[in-house]
Order: sequence, then C-alpha cells, then structure tokens
Amino acid sequence: MPPITDRPVRWGILATGWIASAFTEDLAAVDGAEVVAVASRSEASATAFPARHGISRAYGSREELAADPEVDVVYVASPHSDHHSSTALLLAAGKAVLCEKPFTLNSAQAAELVSDARKRGVFLMEAMWTFLDPAVRRITELVADGAIGRIRNVQAEFGFVAPPDPQHRLWNPAVGGGALLDLGVYPVSFAHLLLGEPDSVQALSRLTDDGVDANTAILLGHPDGASALLNCSLDAHCGQRAAIQGTTGRIELDRDFFHPTGFTLHRDGRDPEPFTAPARVGNGYGLEAAEVIRCLRAGLTESPLVPLDGTLAVMRTLDAVRERIGVRYPGE
Repeated sequence: MPPITDRPVRWGILATGWIASAFTEDLAAVDGAEVVAVASRSEASATAFPARHGISRAYGSREELAADPEVDVVYVASPHSDHHSSTALLLAAGKAVLCEKPFTLNSAQAAELVSDARKRGVFLMEAMWTFLDPAVRRITELVADGAIGRIRNVQAEFGFVAPPDPQHRLWNPAVGGGALLDLGVYPVSFAHLLLGEPDSVQALSRLTDDGVDANTAILLGHPDGASALLNCSLDAHCGQRAAIQGTTGRIELDRDFFHPTGFTLHRDGRDPEPFTAPARVGNGYGLEAAEVIRCLRAGLTESPLVPLDGTLAVMRTLDAVRERIGVRYPGE
C-alpha cells in the first residue's frame, strides 16, 4: 500500500453497534482521520448512525462499502462470526482493515487472513487497545528493564454478570458467544504480551445448555516455568484486576487492567511506586485509530505494537482453551 501522506486517512465503519459508535466518536478527535462511509445490513441503523455521526455515505451492504474508492481503511465492528468473511472481502478490495477482537473465531481463520493481507501487501491489525495503552506500554518497559526481575506469574481476570439470553451475542453460539472470546481474549492477550505463547494450556469451564462458556479458568505454562492464571466470566462479578509477579518485585493493576488508569510497582526494599496514566481521551479507541494512521503514513502493512504474529499466537491459545473445555461453534 502506498503511504498516505498528503491528505486525511478516510475511514469506513462496518456495523453500527455500540462499539462502532464509540469508535466513531473517538475518530473525531484523532488527527488526520476522516469518517466518510458506514455500512449496515439494518436499514434503520444505516439511516440513524450516519445522521448521528455526520457521515455522508451509508450503505446497506459490506460489498458496497468495500467498493467505495474513497475509503482507505475499514473498522470491522460486526459480530465475531462475521470478522473472517468481512475482513477477507475488504482485503480483496484493497482496503486496510482494523478488525475488532477477537480477531476471528479460530486460528485457522486468522492465519488465512494474515496470509492474505501479507500476500496482497494490505494493512491489517487487530483492535487490541490494551497493547497501545500508555500505562500498559510503560509496564512492558519496566519489565524489559528488569524492574521486577524475571516474571514468574501473571494473573488477570475479566468478568461481569450478563442476564442469560440465548439471542444476545454474549450467549449465542451462532455468533461466537461465551465468556472466552468476548472477555477472555483480554487476559490471554495480556499474558501473551508479557510471557509470549505458552507451551501448555489447561482450562476448566461451566458451559450453558447451548454450549457456550459462562465462566472459564485458564492456566498457561511456559518453558521457563513461568505461568499465567486467568479467568473470564459472564455470571460472576470480577475485580477486572491483574498482577505481574517477578523474582524481585511485582506490578499490580486495579480495575480495568485492559485500559488502566494506573498501576503500582512494588520493588524489593522500596516503598510502593504508584504510576498514573495520562487522562484518557474520549472512549479510548482513538489509540487504535492513531496507530493505524501512523502505520499507513509510514507505508507499513503491519503494526509493530500490535503485531499479526502476536494475534495468531493468541488465537492458537484460545483454540487450545476451547478444545479443553469442549466449545465448538457452528460451521467449525
């Protein structure tokens, strides 16, 4: 893809749910971004969404959005089960893509998309805002500098109580429902960021009658003996906390570890050192858009901060967890 250096980067939005709305709101504050089109299969949404966000063009299909010559990059915010087919269509049309997490339903789909993007030379990135969060980036710097010695254990949890509803995307297997893909992707990605891909995966889960996981506990093991203890839940209130334990100290993140307001560094022989993150702008999704724009201006087809190889590794771990707990989605 040729670098975009002489004009705004023109965005298309695929889907019109709450996260698409939050992302579009944040784009208004991102330097060099312009939202020019949106696509939705719902006629009502295709009319209301662009009116609410001041978008000039609305389409009733993803094919029309992919064919728009004035769209440079598309944010895919559709249900999990749609990520693979929509992203494949957009890549074939030469559109850069920022795809919501989880990247796809499984690692085979993810590998296909990554291979396709690399073959075509088209930009592709998972919308994992945690990797771009200033506090999390500072944590990775501290860990790399040896602030807590060698990491021996990572803990992270993400969960809340969602009223059971077989038709809601969180509980519906047809769209990749369940705690693991919707919530567990965060603690798994956080553990990967710090420890890399595990060589052993263990998991326990409570499944619903429809075959999606309501609560899943995960234990990841690594060749050097480090481990990660992770949890995700749709039927229990969690503190959304995380901790990184090392040989000479630890780092503790309070609620919402995936976009924390700060953290506390505990080093042997020293007083606790609190770190406060910069105030978040908008909903926080502008970090993703800014990284995409930075890459497109530099002529990059992958982000070094949210690398595709890392996305593939996370998907392989999610696959391994699903194999352990017995979750399969229709069509797999």
